[in-house]
Amino acid sequence: MSTPCLPYPEQQARWPARGRVLLAAFDDESVVVYQAYRPAIADWALEHGRFGGEFSLTRMSWVKPGFLWMMYRSGWATKEGQERVLAVRIAREGFDRILSEAVASSFDRQVHASREDWQLAVSRSNVRLQWDPDHDPHGNPLERRAIQLGLRGLVLERYAHEWIRGIEDVTPFVREQHGHVKAHDLDAVLTPEERPYPVADPDVARRLGVE
Repeated sequence: MSTPCLPYPEQQARWPARGRVLLAAFDDESVVVYQAYRPAIADWALEHGRFGGEFSLTRMSWVKPGFLWMMYRSGWATKEGQERVLAVRIAREGFDRILSEAVASSFDRQVHASREDWQLAVSRSNVRLQWDPDHDPHGNPLERRAIQLGLRGLVLERYAHEWIRGIEDVTPFVREQHGHVKAHDLDAVLTPEERPYPVADPDVARRLGVE
């Protein structure tokens, strides 16, 4: 895996234990998000450096910046249709655009004045936001929340064709780490180096509910 990695226990010690935390691997120019697909979609994306072929632009596609959240959702690349895990590096300007358009999948009175205002925002947005319990390597839920972002419409098109800076098949790495997990050797587990992502715009941070 080309993204810098660290031992899981080392990262666990410095990650926030609770709250809505947007953990991601990023640098000055790009951010890594993860998706898991069946081989046909993954092979096409790797060959062309973007998404196409059997990849659908007419349905919502969910991206996850948290590696362990992706591992939980895909069962460490064992679930049907999620056998190949891709690390997709996208431009930070694209990721920030995604965050700026995100609207929560459920009504939050701290963000929207009324349910009607929220429904209107949902109808106008091409990005859905969900905070779910993050999970440890064994799949146990944590108090910390992890973010996932659903893309559709123009935002999905720009993600699939314009913002991508690189796509890497990390399935072999995933399987290697899963082997350590199954052996109950978490000291040997490596995970991509992730840090809380800085959301510069205070209005966006408020709407996301990051902590």
